[in-house]
Amino acid sequence: MTSPTLWSNGDRQSLLASRDPSTGELMFPTFVEGSPLAETHEAAQLPPDGVVYSYTVIHPNPKSGELPYALGYVDMDGPVRLFGRLRGKDRPQIGDRYRAVADDAFGYAFEYVVQDANNGGAQ
Repeated sequence: MTSPTLWSNGDRQSLLASRDPSTGELMFPTFVEGSPLAETHEAAQLPPDGVVYSYTVIHPNPKSGELPYALGYVDMDGPVRLFGRLRGKDRPQIGDRYRAVADDAFGYAFEYVVQDANNGGAQ
């Protein structure tokens, strides 16, 4: 069996999920080719941004040489909650906006979206 396809093709890449056409339910990641459910679902692009639902900061043993990093759940703009690394901010906060980005090590991660202080919009 092949691994699931995480990203759409084209100019504006986005994460892909599998959608059940009869119910609209989304499953992430997409079902792999050969899965019995692959034939009954269609690929659907997920919104690029979401809001932190919950997070934790991991502090690896100092002997490892790894710096602390954040992991969290992100509610994508739509009915999907994803788990992954949160990058771009030392200490995320619940409600912060993050964007799904490609990551060589994990397939995807979330990058902090800087908010415009004047109107709360993303930059």
